[in-house]
Amino acid sequence: MVSDVDTLTIATWNVNSVRARMESLVEWLRHQSPDVALLQETKIHHEAVDKEIFEDLGYNVAFFGQKAWNGVAILSKRPLEDVRYGFERKESPAETRSIDQPYLHARVIEGLCPFATGMMRVVSIYAPIGNPLGSDKYQNKLLFMDEMYDYVLSLLGEEGHFVLGGDYNVLLEDKDAADRDVFDDDAVGSYASMASMRRIMHLGVVDSVRARHRGEGHYSYWDYQDGAWEKDHGILIDRLLLSPHSADCLRESGIMREMRGRGARGVSQNKPSDHVPVWCRLSSP
Repeated sequence: MVSDVDTLTIATWNVNSVRARMESLVEWLRHQSPDVALLQETKIHHEAVDKEIFEDLGYNVAFFGQKAWNGVAILSKRPLEDVRYGFERKESPAETRSIDQPYLHARVIEGLCPFATGMMRVVSIYAPIGNPLGSDKYQNKLLFMDEMYDYVLSLLGEEGHFVLGGDYNVLLEDKDAADRDVFDDDAVGSYASMASMRRIMHLGVVDSVRARHRGEGHYSYWDYQDGAWEKDHGILIDRLLLSPHSADCLRESGIMREMRGRGARGVSQNKPSDHVPVWCRLSSP
């Protein structure tokens, strides 16, 4: 018989402000109940988070945030150990290099939780958008991608289980956008951005959604402008990237489109995030 610890459901969601999306977030956690939820763009300082809200739902909580922008978090129904901050894997937010290098501001948090006979490293990542092209913001985006490459390479060297969940703000393939031409002059779809992301993928990590869903029309983000949701003009930029060992355990994956419209309870939302959760289920062989 497979024990509970042998199966792990992980979801990643850019909530676009924990405070603005708290009602939707709590309802989603209550109804979908992922074992691990990786959040991005929390837009709240980690010292200002009311952790009891999530603890009452059975989650262990780790936030790394700034006031009003950026921010990442891990919510885990399993014990959460060895929480680290930034690509340097510091033991506290204060030790990160974010002050000297703004592109690293509150964008990476990791921890360990039990899975099968060992531990799963779960990571929440929020990559910079990087617009406009040619600006300092764009260069910072590419610097972030370089840092992430080295980080992933180091994780692969440990030869263990890991899942990197996040909003990567970059396309991997043309079919990741309903209208690819719109992003020719955008950091999300620029040649350098996509090349940086593909370089990371070529290390051997596996996109959980694309491993199960190869066709067009799989999107995780719809802009608030120009009726993008109603026209289904979306893009796929939120991903769960699996280590080779974890990819061997992949059983299911998907995108919760309903969270952009009617939400976890099937009731129309007043303030949905412009992103929706991406999820996967892992089970030990």
